Amino acid sequence: MTLKIGRNDPCWCGSGKKYKKCHEAIVTKYKQFRQKGVPILAHDLIKTPEQIEKIKESCRINIAVLDYVAEHIGPGVTTQEIDNWVHEETIKRGGIPAPLGYDGFPKSVCTSINEVVCHGIPSDDVVLKEGDIINVDVSTIYNGYFSDSSRMFCIGKISEEKEKLVKTVKECVEIGISKVKPWEPIGNMGSAVHKHALENGYTVVREIGGHGVGLEFHEDPWVSYTSEENSGVLMIPGMIFTIEPMVNMGTDEIYTDEEDEWTVRTVDGLPSAQWEVMVLVTDTGCEVLCW
Repeated sequence: MTLKIGRNDPCWCGSGKKYKKCHEAIVTKYKQFRQKGVPILAHDLIKTPEQIEKIKESCRINIAVLDYVAEHIGPGVTTQEIDNWVHEETIKRGGIPAPLGYDGFPKSVCTSINEVVCHGIPSDDVVLKEGDIINVDVSTIYNGYFSDSSRMFCIGKISEEKEKLVKTVKECVEIGISKVKPWEPIGNMGSAVHKHALENGYTVVREIGGHGVGLEFHEDPWVSYTSEENSGVLMIPGMIFTIEPMVNMGTDEIYTDEEDEWTVRTVDGLPSAQWEVMVLVTDTGCEVLCW
């Protein structure tokens, strides 16, 4: 933090409060940890109150779009239909689907079924059937601010094995949320998520994790869900990131489809599941912004 500001000056964050009543304590703590060499996020990635409100507006669209998917998804639906819904519902609400064109991604949403871990590409040829599990990953740009969340959907009656996997992944996310605490290392959260998955007989994907989000689609920090305790950057009030562990029924080994260069699958062909939420670190814990 290089700003020179008096204690009685208006805070740099735009809140209208005096600096000493607003961000002075946080900035002082930030400097102290930096001086000790503790890993800490760049200051410009800590969101201001105004930015947080704008990001929440984007989140409201993202949630509404996933709610629409939840109301219409079922056996016989193609993943291209899901893509059409997401695109149309996002545009109708004034947003832009963030995945479309991102690093060349060809669609507006990721649809990942059964052994597909993530980044599944919607297609007219992929039809949902009874017994499938699918992750629908929606991301929205609204007035230049980004939101990102995903949900698992069970199509018709699914096996007990798949049901347990989906339930456990949701529990992993809930445990992760409970471990978001200001001024503690983010690795504490990832370690708790990993532990719960292992205790239930599952593995967690190591190569792909969560990320900061809000001002850009993907920001620092990269978030691991196989981390060690007391590792990684500190979670600081105003920091926003995703909790989105990808939990596999079998091995944690994965591969990327060589043909489309996007679709990630489990090596052993066993199912994978994922839930994703966006959280804002607060002075006392966190606020879930998007789900």
